[in-house]
Amino acid sequence: MYYVNLFFVFSVFGYLLETAYSFIMNTNFKSGFLYGPITPLYGIGIIIIFCLSNYIFNKLHLSKVVETIIVFILITLVLTFLEFVAGYLIEKIFNVVFWDYSNQKFHIGKYISLSMSLIWGVGSIFLIYFVKPWISDYINKIPNGVTILFIILFITDIIITMYNKLKFS
Repeated sequence: MYYVNLFFVFSVFGYLLETAYSFIMNTNFKSGFLYGPITPLYGIGIIIIFCLSNYIFNKLHLSKVVETIIVFILITLVLTFLEFVAGYLIEKIFNVVFWDYSNQKFHIGKYISLSMSLIWGVGSIFLIYFVKPWISDYINKIPNGVTILFIILFITDIIITMYNKLKFS
């Protein structure tokens, strides 16, 4: 249940982060495509970050600096690819564009930007070394009943969102 809880905690955190940013920047941006306060891309991203870093740290047995550089590069590439796929699928399925980096330097199409890719990489290293050690105990203490409730609410939100958005498109 650790990774399921991790998914939900960071999906809600990502939603709150983007909502706060939108409020501060005074935009009408709504985080995520679901009705509820969850942005699954952040949950998927954190699972990738933790799983990939654990794998590399457990298999390579190199110096911490070299492993960190490898983790940074791989996670940056994987999260950039994830952002591209998510942006593309959201646009194709829901006919909406949530982010568009076309006006930034060093962009590749709408969904990839070198500056955002570097933010994902640096943020991932911060999460691995500073947030993960602190949050892991709390994630493990989330009761299974709460996790099951979140799963039910999440699936319900997906069904309602898909039904309503696909029905009207």
